[in-house]
Amino acid sequence: SDFGKVIEEKCMNFSIRIVNLCRFLNEEKGEYKISDQLFRSGTSIGANISEAQCAVSKNDFIAKIYIAEKECNESLYWLKLLRNTSFLSQKQYESIYSDCEELKKY
Repeated sequence: SDFGKVIEEKCMNFSIRIVNLCRFLNEEKGEYKISDQLFRSGTSIGANISEAQCAVSKNDFIAKIYIAEKECNESLYWLKLLRNTSFLSQKQYESIYSDCEELKKY
């Protein structure tokens, strides 16, 4: 469906932002631990949405969407922590946080 394609594209774009942010945190800030957690949760949102597209049942679909939502919440947590520990500026934080919030609305 077109709706599925739009969500997958948004998730892919978010995953790319997460990969780039984690690279920045590693290379520029020397921060590995939190960024590793964020990398896992942030890229897992799209992976679960993608899996949901070919779910074998309605329950399977719902389960995958639910996991994606949990990963989204976890990502928001790590982003807040990075902001509160000054690894991210307020501007960097607001930009990617709003992207993650938008994914949650789907």
